[in-house]
Amino acid sequence: MIDGQPTAATAATFLPTVERTTGESPKCAIIWLHGLGADGHDFEPIVDEFDFDQLPALRFVFPHAPMRPVTINGGFVMRAWYDIVSPDFAPGREEGEHVRESARQIEALLARENSRGIPDGRIVLAGFSQGGVIALHTGLRHSRRLAGILALSCYLPQADTLTNEAHPANSDVPIFMAHGRADPVIPYDFGKRSGKLLQAHGYKLQW
Repeated sequence: MIDGQPTAATAATFLPTVERTTGESPKCAIIWLHGLGADGHDFEPIVDEFDFDQLPALRFVFPHAPMRPVTINGGFVMRAWYDIVSPDFAPGREEGEHVRESARQIEALLARENSRGIPDGRIVLAGFSQGGVIALHTGLRHSRRLAGILALSCYLPQADTLTNEAHPANSDVPIFMAHGRADPVIPYDFGKRSGKLLQAHGYKLQW
């Protein structure tokens, strides 16, 4: 469970977002997090690639990550869910407080969907690269059962804290992970190891 998890009543501010709906009065939501240096518009076109006629109306929420300096990019300020302090994938590669801060911001968006009439059980938390990292971190610690987690080209952050911090509400949440074999940023094998680690913890994961 994430400390300081906001509720609809207490979350006063939200990340800026791009929103698309597939019909009136959405009954379900997908909160989709972009990768390093991109923004919420990055995956917006995906909404037009699918046929949603046979599904309940959906709300896609594409938040913009905060602007912050990124160490491995020479301190250049860009949209990032967390600072990356090391080019390798050793423990501590990502700035832990930034990960937790971003998780709290996503929790606020989940609470906002609740206030708009969409329960957690009808919300999918999705993300690509850095966004997938935050989707996994947040979703596995969320205190109410989600509809699913979609994690693309990413890895499990702070894996050593998962046992103590994972919330039982999402112990059986469906997780879909996929990773390009030629990924030049996050190696395929690293993503694969994260998937195997989640399976070892008993999660229902499709790779």
